[in-house]
Amino acid sequence: MAQWTSAVGAAQLARLLTSQQDRPAGPGSRRPPAYRAFADGIRLLVLEGRVPVAARLPAERELALSLSVSRTTVAAAYEALRTEGFLESRRGAGSWTAVPAGNPLPARGLEPLPPEALGSVIDLGTAALPAPEPWLTRAVQGALEELPPYAHTHGDYPAGLPALRSMIAERYTARGIPTMPEQIMVTTGAMGAIDAICHLFGGRGERIAVESPSYANILQLMREAGARLVPVAMAEGLTGWELDRWRQVLREAAPRLAYVVADFHNPTGALADEEQRRRLVEAARSAGTVLVVDETMSELYLDPGLEMPRRVCAFDPAGSTVITVGSASKAFWAGMRIGWVRAAPDVIRSLVAARAYADMGTPVLEQLAVNWLFSTGGWEEAVEVRRVQARDNRDALVAAVRRELPGWEFEVPGGGLTLWVRTGGLSGSRVAEAGERVGVRVPSGPRFGVDGAFEGYVRLPFTVAGAVAEEAATRLAAAARLVEAGTSGGSESPRTFVA
Repeated sequence: MAQWTSAVGAAQLARLLTSQQDRPAGPGSRRPPAYRAFADGIRLLVLEGRVPVAARLPAERELALSLSVSRTTVAAAYEALRTEGFLESRRGAGSWTAVPAGNPLPARGLEPLPPEALGSVIDLGTAALPAPEPWLTRAVQGALEELPPYAHTHGDYPAGLPALRSMIAERYTARGIPTMPEQIMVTTGAMGAIDAICHLFGGRGERIAVESPSYANILQLMREAGARLVPVAMAEGLTGWELDRWRQVLREAAPRLAYVVADFHNPTGALADEEQRRRLVEAARSAGTVLVVDETMSELYLDPGLEMPRRVCAFDPAGSTVITVGSASKAFWAGMRIGWVRAAPDVIRSLVAARAYADMGTPVLEQLAVNWLFSTGGWEEAVEVRRVQARDNRDALVAAVRRELPGWEFEVPGGGLTLWVRTGGLSGSRVAEAGERVGVRVPSGPRFGVDGAFEGYVRLPFTVAGAVAEEAATRLAAAARLVEAGTSGGSESPRTFVA
């Protein structure tokens, strides 16, 4: 019986390996033998989850042709991987990827760092801030006071608590976007909202257009749902979307869904202007594509005087094209797993009906806490504190990275929580692996792309402050030196897997 559960084609593996090549060697630097470079590359792909565990690799001759190297080179790379525990083989069944005993299985998302590692590793993997106090405690206390009437019911509200649905609808209406409670469904975070939308509209094999780069966890969610992702390149820097590219993809690929982050895009920090929003809605409507807009970063504008454009759904008054997703997780606290969907009433009814086979509903106590924040003004107070904190963190991290890594390039976004950093020609995957060895956790660029793109990038969230931000930059510089010296790979495995 075969031990592999999936397969990686020779052309695909060759593309992934080629995309992670380091910059040309400088004077005095040493390059590993070709077989060692290929073995290290495959090992990195497995550790990052971009090649699954138990995936059958192509035959030696086939991969050698795709890489334009000798079969002997590929055979030596495979043998090195077998010795290190990253490859298993059996006559007649081929060779398939593995992880050595004691190593956690890789995942492709960006999971939080385990609490026991927080003392020794600086976590730049998760773009989330600690809870804002005293507003979290006050919100929970207010929710407990409102709980007794709900405790006498069954507690299942598939569409969300009526009071919270009404409050969210009022907030959209106050922004000039008339909204009824029937257009709102409360979900378990933004991920829960997008998962429900993908299952309703994007069945297995359906095309979904996504920004390139895009948010890693959403990309993986869509892959797991069986979607065929169609990447659309972002414009250079922080200028948002390339509308000509979007129109072409929507016209030619005819995707059922398109997923975009218009407000302080994750990971680049770009902010789409009003004209881009209007034209994208028109292009989606013309192509018959449902446009899913992620607004989880929309309230995290940081620069004083920054004028925010209207929400994307403001350019879809009929409500036939845009589905909006919001959340309390980024602006308030990631532990507050409350999200919502704004869409046409018939779409909401379909989502609610389908939910009966998923999670039934969102926790009542957390909904009451968010409703307390919205209704008392506590939300605005807490989010303003959040903006100050994020701005200070951003400025500290920017100064530290510029000082320690002057060859790394980035633009400073006006909001959100992330820097999208070009790593001076180094492999982002290798920087991430070396960072693990020196005590800083950072996700590499390919996590945010499709099929190996963005190898020359890392994402740095500004979630640490002051001396911690300075130490994070110092450790990143140490990781970069390891990569430049060619010592980030080899047979030594990282001590802890970084998701």
